[in-house]
Amino acid sequence: MECCSKRICIGCKYANIIREAKGKLKHTCPFCRHPLPKSDEEGNRNLMQRIEEEADKNSMKRIEANDPVAFLEMSIKRRAEGDIGGAFEYLTKAAELGDAEAHYTLAVMYYEGKDVEKDEKKEVYHLEKAAIGGHPGARYNLGCYEGERFKFERAVKHWIIAANLGDEDSMHNVRDTYRSGLVSKEDYAAALRGHQAAIDAMKSPQREEAEAFVARHR
Repeated sequence: MECCSKRICIGCKYANIIREAKGKLKHTCPFCRHPLPKSDEEGNRNLMQRIEEEADKNSMKRIEANDPVAFLEMSIKRRAEGDIGGAFEYLTKAAELGDAEAHYTLAVMYYEGKDVEKDEKKEVYHLEKAAIGGHPGARYNLGCYEGERFKFERAVKHWIIAANLGDEDSMHNVRDTYRSGLVSKEDYAAALRGHQAAIDAMKSPQREEAEAFVARHR
């Protein structure tokens, strides 16, 4: 997440760093190119001012436009500030606007009983909404939920969908259920193809370089 409330993948961030280094350019936001602090000292000195005057300003513009991502990010900010009630309010609004990540976060909260009372019905509701929105983790969790209740046919359907979205854990479960005889050879082969296609679609030279960079500096 950058200063303009846009989600940027690690590959794009890395590509921007390389672009700036090669061109000897100022360090800017990868999305909107807004100048950022030149040093840690300057960043620490201006952080709160920049957040209040720029990031919040941009976020509020997006909130006024009913951007669900902006509501989600404001929820994260409010939580960091200790405003749990405000964080929940923004998170709920993001979910109402259809943000899959917000639905998934609410599902986890209702499962864990974190800042809310445990509620299985609400947990499953938000998992289903997140899954419909294309969240692979939600699909995986729904599969586990059904599997724990011995509804293996429904569980496998969820895992196959998630595997086709590139989810590794779901592909692992599809493989195990195939070995157990719960998945046909044809469905397993189709899941393998779909999973690999999703993985290939997410590949890029910049993302691979970024992942290698992160791995080297862990």
